[in-house]
Amino acid sequence: MNSIGDMESMSSEDTVCKANNNNSSNHCQSPPVNSSSPPSSSVASTSSTTSSSRYENQKRRDWNTFGQYLKNHKPPLTLSRCSGAHVLEFLRYLDQFGKTKVHIPICPFYGHPNPPAPCPCPLKQAWGSLDALIGRLRAAFEENGGKPEENPFGARAVRLYLREVRDLQSKARGISYEKRKRKNHQPAAGTPTQP
Repeated sequence: MNSIGDMESMSSEDTVCKANNNNSSNHCQSPPVNSSSPPSSSVASTSSTTSSSRYENQKRRDWNTFGQYLKNHKPPLTLSRCSGAHVLEFLRYLDQFGKTKVHIPICPFYGHPNPPAPCPCPLKQAWGSLDALIGRLRAAFEENGGKPEENPFGARAVRLYLREVRDLQSKARGISYEKRKRKNHQPAAGTPTQP
């Protein structure tokens, strides 16, 4: 992953972008990484290693994509000058690639999770995707030398924007985004526990 200093002088070798002539959008792809998982004797440890590396790979791709966004910004931005406002601009930019139908209040299907017919409402990034993206970018910022108190991904404006998107999409799609309660796996009173 690029450090904050490296990101500000990012070369084109760090991220490969291909222009799509159909909609003139950039699709960024990170260079392949040679990663081999250590041999494991149990399936459980293999799956945790796989999901961990999948998360790390996604975090690296997100970090490189954000770096490319800053580089292509008019005027180009350095990470040290990036603020919560720039992060919000990035999130709004990502909406054009969204696949989640978000009904507007005047739509007859507003509040219906499974509309019976198509409508012209816009496609946007789902709240859960944006929330996970910000979490990964927030972690990547600090892993690459950024100070937690200067993290633009943790800015109050970003948190408020995510809450607003969650509430709007919840109402528009008729889906509740309440936190799931964790199941407490306690053994029954008469069941012996294994060490």
